[in-house]
Amino acid sequence: MDWGTELWDQFEVIERHTQWGLDLLDRYVKFVKERTEVEQAYAKQLRNLVKKYLPKRPAKDDPESKFSQQQSFVQILQEVNDFAGQRELVAENLSVHVCLELAKYSQEMKQERKMHFQEGRRAQQQLESGFKQLENSKRKFERDCREAEKAAQTAERLDQDINATKADVEKAKQQAHLRSHMAEESKNEYAAQLQRFNRDQAHFYFSQMPQIFDKLQDMDERRATHLGAGYGLLSEAELQVLPIITKCLEGMKVAAAAVDSKNDSQVLIELNKSGFARPGDVEFEDFSQPMNRAHSDSSLGTPSDGRPELRGPGRSRAKRWPFGKKNKLSFCLQTVVTEDFSHLPPEQQRKRLQQQLEERNRELQKEIDQREALKKMKDVYEKTPQMGDPTSLEPQIAETLNNIERLKLEVQKYEAWLAEAESRVLSNRGDSLNRHTRPPDPPASAPPDSSSSSNSGSQENKESSEEPPLEEGQDTPIYTEFDEDFEESASPIGHCVAIYHFEGSSEGTISMAEGEDLSLMEEDKGDGWTRVRRKQGGEGYVPTSYLRVTLN
Repeated sequence: MDWGTELWDQFEVIERHTQWGLDLLDRYVKFVKERTEVEQAYAKQLRNLVKKYLPKRPAKDDPESKFSQQQSFVQILQEVNDFAGQRELVAENLSVHVCLELAKYSQEMKQERKMHFQEGRRAQQQLESGFKQLENSKRKFERDCREAEKAAQTAERLDQDINATKADVEKAKQQAHLRSHMAEESKNEYAAQLQRFNRDQAHFYFSQMPQIFDKLQDMDERRATHLGAGYGLLSEAELQVLPIITKCLEGMKVAAAAVDSKNDSQVLIELNKSGFARPGDVEFEDFSQPMNRAHSDSSLGTPSDGRPELRGPGRSRAKRWPFGKKNKLSFCLQTVVTEDFSHLPPEQQRKRLQQQLEERNRELQKEIDQREALKKMKDVYEKTPQMGDPTSLEPQIAETLNNIERLKLEVQKYEAWLAEAESRVLSNRGDSLNRHTRPPDPPASAPPDSSSSSNSGSQENKESSEEPPLEEGQDTPIYTEFDEDFEESASPIGHCVAIYHFEGSSEGTISMAEGEDLSLMEEDKGDGWTRVRRKQGGEGYVPTSYLRVTLN
């Protein structure tokens, strides 16, 4: 079924329908255009949202970036940004493949429709013109027939009139004959015009207009097919980006599952632990027994010589009030940044030194590689002089060697600082783990010499106690004086129990285990040392603050 056969008399209907089809195509193009604007605005808002919530600092400078929660959030933001990019791609595809192409196709369809209807109107005008000519010839034939009949009647009347002259009769007969001849010509013209019009009319209704209607039908069907393809492009644009969008959503799920609360807790520890040992117990100072009294780091008294206690940089008091704002403010105001990061807590100092050491090693390796490359290039220049002058590379090689030597010295310097920091961290870590059994620090003075008198020994110990204590981390023993000869025949003056374990690593001292029973051979003379004897043999000095003494 086609329009030319079934709708041969529905010219206006076909005209309205084809116009409606083109209007629908234009409406769809406008709809897709507004849809692309919505997608672009949506993508722009998503990108602005992502930009608003992305961290402002680089990841290497932002400690929060080490937490899995922050990393997952940043990953989600990146996935949202990628999702916004896919929305922009949808808008671009719709704009190019739908809006532009369909708008161009709509213009072509309008031109084609206009051409077909102009052709149809011309055919109709020609048919109408032929019909007018037919009507004119018909009216002329009718008029000439009446005039011929009238002329014949006039000639017949004159012929019968006896009063009419012969000339008048002849003239009337000639007029009647002329009119009859004119009527015959009009009849032939009318018959020919009628035959021509019928032929044109048959051609118009059975050939010309059906062809035009069929062309319009083909045009409309092609437009509908193209419009249907445009409908499909709307979903195709979404399906093209659907795999990427699915990956974005899966990435968000992966980011959500990557949140590790335990690891974040560990990261917080690694970022902020100071490495300081926890403060020890505040010792009881028995003022009722001056001889057994020993000074400790946690007491607020003064040494036996009456002067304030001097503390070295390695003997700083542990932070006792962790929530104190005043101490924190004072620390911030007094902090001076040093090259070895000694202004930082031990653990943070170790990490910063490790980072600096790794950076120096990377720079050193880079300089070594550059030196090797310059050497190879120099060898090539020496073998092939036309490629370059070998002497031109000497300044670069010399500069590289200087950089290598400088970096090696810096690496050695940072390695030494790192070793010292690690030993301090390990020492503090051991103290922290054994906080509940941590003994007080041994006296800064050396154990007394038994070969000298008690007065002279006391005086020497006083002089020794005035020297500043050594820094932590040094391997030099704090006991420089020792007593090799003890009187084995002396009888104990009491007994004592070891409160803490003590490792007698210096000469003149003796080791003891926690809870061990010892014999008291000589009381503390105010220097912080007490002479004891072990049951299994062996005699030496131990810190008085490590003992619980009972006199006989």
